[in-house]
Order: sequence, then structure tokens, then C-alpha cells
Amino acid sequence: MLNDISKILFDEKQLNTMVQKLADRINSDYAGKQIILVGLLKGSVVFLSDLMRKIKVPCTVDFMVVSSYGASTVSSGNVKISRDLSSSIEGKNVLIVEDIIDSGNTLSCLLELLKCRNPESLKLCSLLSKPSRREKEVYIDYLGTEIPDEFVVGYGLDYNELYRNLPYLGVLKPEVYS
Repeated sequence: MLNDISKILFDEKQLNTMVQKLADRINSDYAGKQIILVGLLKGSVVFLSDLMRKIKVPCTVDFMVVSSYGASTVSSGNVKISRDLSSSIEGKNVLIVEDIIDSGNTLSCLLELLKCRNPESLKLCSLLSKPSRREKEVYIDYLGTEIPDEFVVGYGLDYNELYRNLPYLGVLKPEVYS
């Protein structure tokens, strides 16, 4: 697997710093409130687990499986919800936690769906954003960083379900997925 990575974008230390900065903002913005962290599986699991350990306000966790990629590197535009929330979000502060926002198609659809469930607040936290690939604009309340149009894996992000376990974010060599 390591031979499939062309370069490391962010090492473990850099990721930890990025996550801490996000947690600090979330802690400040939600002081005195309780939040529901909604992790989008599977990609957000590593980021979510690091983030929630740094969040100091009361929080619960729920998960959704929402996708538009399958085994491809490009969004199909067809959003599929395979697993919905396990409890109501009505009247609650909801923070969606995502690994990367690429086309914006998945998150745009998901945000509209969740708004209809009448949460007190609905915000989005993403570790990464690829604005050059955006097809639908999505406002990201808490963003780790923007990245160039390269296919990244590691720290929960995958290609065909592999590479999630890498402790860093790396660029996958094009010959691996071409």
C-alpha cells in the first residue's frame, strides 16, 4: 500500500493540529449547549473519533451512510442513503462530520433532507474541501483545509475500501485507480 502513495499531504502531527483547531472553534461556538455529531460513514470515522475526543461540550454521536461514489473516484451525482439516523434531531443542535467535500452533491442533498427534520441548528464540519471539483455550493461551517484536485487517501479516506488505515493523508498514484 505504501508504494501506491506519491506524496504525503498531511502527516499525523499536522492532522492533530488541524483537528484541535476545529475542536477549539466548536467548543467555543457550542459553549453551554449540547450537540449531536453525525458522522458520515465510512470516511469520517477516524476524523470523527479524533475530533470528538477534543470536544469538551456535551455531545452524542450518530451515524449515516450516504454515498455517491461507489468504487469510482468521481461522484455519480446519485445520492444513496444506506443508513439513516437512529434518533430524531428535531429541536437539537446537529453537526455533520464529513471527511471531504468534493462535488458537493452528497452534502447538498443531505443538508436539505436534515433541514426538513427541524433541528435547532444544522452545521457542517469537514476535514477537507476540494473547491475546484464543486458542482453544488455547500457552506462549510468548520473546515480543516482546502486541498488541490488530487485523489487523497488515508486517515479514513479510501479508494475502493483500501487505505483508510494510513495514519496520514497521502496522494494516491494515478496508475492505481486509472
